[in-house]
Amino acid sequence: MSDATLEQVRKICLDLPETTERPSHGMPTFFVRDRKTFVNYADNHHNDGRLALWCHAPEGMQTTWVAQDPELFFVPPYVGHRGWVGVRLEGDVDWDLVADIIHDAYRGVAPRRLVQQLDAAGSTEESR
Repeated sequence: MSDATLEQVRKICLDLPETTERPSHGMPTFFVRDRKTFVNYADNHHNDGRLALWCHAPEGMQTTWVAQDPELFFVPPYVGHRGWVGVRLEGDVDWDLVADIIHDAYRGVAPRRLVQQLDAAGSTEESR
């Protein structure tokens, strides 16, 4: 497990409102209100050789992203049939893109009030 990579993912995820982390299916997993999963951190899951995230994706985006960049995106096992997307974290990682994908995943499962809270925090940061 790449400790620095996990720490970066952890920081992005846990900075979102009411998120928690705990192991699930042998992976660090991030939840909204300790109930709804939005990101899994998969390090060589079943010896697949990948360091990656499995993320909830906006409807229809899994197919689009995988078609646009199959070197970066893939259909993850177990959750891919529900539209989730895998994001490789090897090599030169674009952390701004990863943060955007994680935020999209969060928005897809978080209650409206928490999404509004996130939007309000983002607009406050942008106005500085």
